[in-house]
This record gives sequence, C-alpha cells and structure tokens, in this order.
Amino acid sequence: MTAETAGRTPATATRPTSLLVGAAIAALQGAALVVWGGYDMIAALVGDPIDRGLSVFGGFVILLLGVMPLLAARGLLKLRSWGRSPAVLTSSICLPVAYYMWQSGGVMSVLAVLVALLGVVGIGSLLNPTVTAVLYPPREG
Repeated sequence: MTAETAGRTPATATRPTSLLVGAAIAALQGAALVVWGGYDMIAALVGDPIDRGLSVFGGFVILLLGVMPLLAARGLLKLRSWGRSPAVLTSSICLPVAYYMWQSGGVMSVLAVLVALLGVVGIGSLLNPTVTAVLYPPREG
C-alpha cells in the first residue's frame, strides 16, 4: 500500500464514470499521437523529404508526446493523482489544434469538431468534482 492510496477505503476507491471517460480519451489521444509519429517516421524513411534526419526526429518527438497521455491514462485507471495533469494538458492542446483544423475547411472542419469535442469532454470529465474527490481524498488528522 502506497502513501497515495493509504487513506482510501473500498467505497472511495471506486472509479467514477467521468474518470473512466477521461482516461479513455487520454488513451485515445495518446494512441493517435503514437500512430501519427510512427507514420511520420516511416514516411520520412521511405519517402524523399528535404531533410530526412529532421523529419525522422520530428516523427520521433510526436511519438514520444503520445506516450505521455498513454501513461497518464494508465495512472488515472490506477487512481494516481499525477495522471490528471498530463491528461488535462493533452485535452487542452486539442482546442487550438481544432481551431487550426477548422480554418482549413472542408473535411478538416468535421474532424475539427470531433477533436474539439474530445478536448472539451476530456477536460470536463477530469475536472469533475467526483474525480477530484477520488484522486485527492481528504486527509485525516
């Protein structure tokens, strides 16, 4: 038993639905970033980019950025309070990304709405008071 879970009883250690939704969205965002980063790396290796090394490095960075929300989702499912900050950060980044996707028009506008909805729902679900109560239980004494 860790210090983080020591004060929890089985009744307070249950995962509210909003926590599960937030963790699922964080995992989805992380998986999308990992796939995008992997695709960029492979495209740079088999294609003809202007600067192959820079293109591979950019894909690698995107891939690493995808690991953060995946670890955050895992932490949230284990009721670790540290997982909420990176998950909310990733969902927050979805909003400006959606704005610039919207500016492109066409099919990207539809995808922009989806990205914005995922961002807003992710933020809202993780900042829900029930999630806060589970992740940060009141200290006794």
